[in-house]
Amino acid sequence: MKTGNAMLKGWPDTLWIVRHGESAGNVARDFAYQQGLARIDLTGRDVDVPLSDLGREQAAALGRWFAQGREDGRPNVVLASPYLRAQETARLFRDAGGCPADTRIHLDERLREKEFGILDGLTGRGVRAEFPQQAELRASLGKFYHRPPGGESWCDVIFRLRAMMDTISLHHSGCRVMIVAHQVVVLCLRYVVEGLTEQEILEIDADGDVANCSITEYRHAPGAEGTDGRMRLVRYNVTAPMEAQQTPVTTKPDPIMGARG
Repeated sequence: MKTGNAMLKGWPDTLWIVRHGESAGNVARDFAYQQGLARIDLTGRDVDVPLSDLGREQAAALGRWFAQGREDGRPNVVLASPYLRAQETARLFRDAGGCPADTRIHLDERLREKEFGILDGLTGRGVRAEFPQQAELRASLGKFYHRPPGGESWCDVIFRLRAMMDTISLHHSGCRVMIVAHQVVVLCLRYVVEGLTEQEILEIDADGDVANCSITEYRHAPGAEGTDGRMRLVRYNVTAPMEAQQTPVTTKPDPIMGARG
């Protein structure tokens, strides 16, 4: 992330970070755990997993919330993970009036889901059965630093998100920006924007999952006490848009592996 005056002047006016709506993978994960299975029943690539019917309802509810003026303005920049479930969430949000109809949805691979490598598709039980050494390493190192073969640690995700924030600072200063991505991305962006420690972000994670289509909001607060001119967290994991329209709220982790990565 940039330092000094360049960084302080380069923030968007508002930054909303949204986790995608409930996906078909979330549903498959729940079934696997309920049945005590070692592997989640998904075919094809994780990048191609679509939203569930409920996930589509959640994305539309979020769009209507913004369209009805329930926020202080609508985003004029929308960035999304290239994963299908994030793209669908962003499109349905736009189609419901959440942002102007001609708003381009910018896909950025740095917002993709955390990669789980050889552990992809396994439940916690499956990891312990098929890769006991990896289960032990993860328990020893913790999720922040553990990198499964072919996958990423939280630190790896943070590296790419620091570059993502540089891009936002460079190209979208003063804009109202929405990011649509994944649970780990939401948490790791908090780590980057707020300058948190490993312990602080893991405590936030332990408090509960990031709800599907929930809102995390930052405002640029130059001169505000304690902010050093940086972005100020206004709210985290807010589900009011779904609750207002009686759309069920879900907080299911993405279905890559049992222990959330």
